[in-house]
Amino acid sequence: MSHEREPTNTPARPEEPGPPESLDPPEEPGEPQAPDLSVVIPAYNERHRLTPTLDALTDYLSADEPRWGSWEIVVADDGSTDGTGDLVTARRDPRLRLVTGEGNRGKGHALRLGVAVSRGRRVLVTDADLATPIEELERLDKALGEGDCAVIGSRSVPGATIGARQHRVRELLGRAGNALIRRTALPGIHDTQCGFKLYDGDRAREAYAASRVNGWGIDVEVLRHLREAGLSVAEVPVRWSHRPGSKVGPLDYVRALTEITRIAARSVRPADVFAPFLFLLMSVALYSGRFFDPAGRYLPDSLRDQNQWEWFFAVTADNVAHFRNPLFTDLQGFPDGVNLMANTVMLGLSVPLAPLTLAAGPALTLSLVMTLGLAATAAAWYWLIVKYLVRSRVAAFLGAALAAFAPPMVSHAHAHPNFVVLFMVPLIIDRALRLCAGTRVVRDGVVLGLMAAYQVFLGEEPLLLTALGMLLFAAAYAVLRRDAARAAWRPLLRGVLIGAAVCLPLIVYPLVWQFAGPQSYTDIEHNPRSFNSPLALLSFAERSWLAGDAGTAKALAFNTTEQNAFYGWPLALLALAIVVLLRKRAPVTALAFTAVAAAFLSLGREFRIPLTGVVLPGPWELLADKPLFEAVIESRVAMICAPALGLLLAVAVDRLLAVRPPATRYAGLLAVALALLPLVPAPLRAVDRAEVPPFIAEGTWASYVREGESLVPVPLPDPSDADALHWQTETGFGFALPGGYFNGPYGDERVGIYGAEPRFTSNLLREVRNTGEIPPVNDSWREQARVDLAYWKAGVLVLAPQPNDSALRATVEKLLGESGKWVGGVWVWDLHEGTRPRAAPITLP
Repeated sequence: MSHEREPTNTPARPEEPGPPESLDPPEEPGEPQAPDLSVVIPAYNERHRLTPTLDALTDYLSADEPRWGSWEIVVADDGSTDGTGDLVTARRDPRLRLVTGEGNRGKGHALRLGVAVSRGRRVLVTDADLATPIEELERLDKALGEGDCAVIGSRSVPGATIGARQHRVRELLGRAGNALIRRTALPGIHDTQCGFKLYDGDRAREAYAASRVNGWGIDVEVLRHLREAGLSVAEVPVRWSHRPGSKVGPLDYVRALTEITRIAARSVRPADVFAPFLFLLMSVALYSGRFFDPAGRYLPDSLRDQNQWEWFFAVTADNVAHFRNPLFTDLQGFPDGVNLMANTVMLGLSVPLAPLTLAAGPALTLSLVMTLGLAATAAAWYWLIVKYLVRSRVAAFLGAALAAFAPPMVSHAHAHPNFVVLFMVPLIIDRALRLCAGTRVVRDGVVLGLMAAYQVFLGEEPLLLTALGMLLFAAAYAVLRRDAARAAWRPLLRGVLIGAAVCLPLIVYPLVWQFAGPQSYTDIEHNPRSFNSPLALLSFAERSWLAGDAGTAKALAFNTTEQNAFYGWPLALLALAIVVLLRKRAPVTALAFTAVAAAFLSLGREFRIPLTGVVLPGPWELLADKPLFEAVIESRVAMICAPALGLLLAVAVDRLLAVRPPATRYAGLLAVALALLPLVPAPLRAVDRAEVPPFIAEGTWASYVREGESLVPVPLPDPSDADALHWQTETGFGFALPGGYFNGPYGDERVGIYGAEPRFTSNLLREVRNTGEIPPVNDSWREQARVDLAYWKAGVLVLAPQPNDSALRATVEKLLGESGKWVGGVWVWDLHEGTRPRAAPITLP
């Protein structure tokens, strides 16, 4: 029940239950029906603080009537017992109105009553203590006139000044509450609880009427209502000073927390929970051939990368378990070792997941990292798109799905987790956008630095490509929106510098180790075909379910895991149509520029015009030899197109769903479906994994390899055959391996190569494996073999069944001058010359 009082000294009698009705004297003829401004003050036992507040309000508003026009002040009495209501009615000013309710039900209830009876075109809500001076109304009114429907007088944005402060505990609780609100109910709003807000009158009455909260959380509920209606809410800095006599008690913080939690729960849409679940199902479906038996299944299109990555996770866990340096190991590439920081071992995940790897094995860890990481990346893109671009959850889902499951991402999903687990990228972009707003530059800069440092330990090349994509977008957007660029560049630059100051101390030692530590290298030569053909950008990838063409894809990419383009011509046409139709929107044009520029850079050092012999200088020539970029595979730059196209798609679908003529809407959605269906990936192929030979699996090897020695597979493991890495992880790193699959130095110039530095014997055995021809071994070759085996500190040579194994066996026998023995499913050459007892050889059937 609520009612108003007439401005007399006699207490008013309660009305019958019903909505508040004005009992003010009739308005004079010619007076406008609605005042220009209503000031609503919630009050509970505020007799002493309310008097100076009413004086200040009436003096200020009366002093400049041409500026503020007609006005009214509505005091919403929340069951005061100290005569607060009598204080209002005693003034006998028809512009002062009183509305009361039964009992003390809370600030929210009082505000709902007060705003309901307000009549102004604008509604100012202020606390009874007037902690924010009424003179600050000028700032809020200016912002409201620029198109916002609500303006918050904020204590937490740049330019705000605070006089007398609250008690430290109260201040910390307030900050914690605002942080919670930003994380849950109102992202981007820094100070919802400052009691000085100006609203469009009609919008305020609608929002407060829809509110249900009776306590301090009503501000959050009302602002959330406006946000969900697609209306803009602004914050402007104000002067604020703490006033004694606060009515907020310790239990009120608990009640407010409960209310905010309920508001946040109501605001979570089912789609926001369902979308990540769908992404997880999509990821599991993609990996279905291996997901349910990770240790027993192998992705053949990953070439040897699955063995390599499982080894990376396993060796990191082994280093952690034995308190060894996680940046180096000599278990592979023995005796020189491997600079793990110079290889992408993803310490950001392999270190914290070490207990899982030790308990369940690296195969399971890698499977979970890639499956969950891909889903988490899609969920992060979904969150970013919803936050900044669109309201439609369907549009956000489709855009995020394209960003995370685009053909190049699926290609790397075979066994490149550093290019699949990209959930940090949308978070980094979000933090950069927050810096552009300039509200919390120091905090956002620190967080950006921490995020960048973590991404370094997930993958440096994806971070570099992210920075390149952000620079392309920023350059285009700055040209299109120079006003926004002028406002954003200073806080952005400051925040980036703060981020660098936070990031560099965390990564400087690992980076020094990477570029100057043991087994570091200067540059690495990639496949000479590591660029994109223009046709690759318009063709379909091998794993595209409906349109995949393995022959075309393999002809346009140098291997299955590096099909870095293949977006398909239908998607290219759709993107072109989106840009043409929505070209007036600056983000659309900037995203289009980002995608086109990235695709153009991916063409490499030379640009070959298809179907002609014309070759032009390529755009990558400008970056190819620059620091950091020299190690980048240029075709991977086209991966920047995936999120750019995903965001474009989200904007277009969001607009299509709002189009009124059904025919136009359905035609547009059909075009989207026709562009996306050919890109739907088929599950990745999986086969049964080759069994580990009993000689390894049963531990027989241990009687042949002494401490400090290595086990030498024939031929030595390399990027084309890395099964021996799986042998090693299955034994818990019981022996070291010469050779291997990693990036390391070669020669005096320390140029990077794939695998260990080649030696005479390793080259010879590799050649025999590839050709099947037995070479004419002579004494100099035998001597070189003895030197190489001594360098590797070899204890035993092991030849497993494989193509051309007869030629390999004959070659080894010629080099060593003795026959191998068949032990545990492999041919074995013991290099200790009978100096210790061995297990009896197994006779071949």
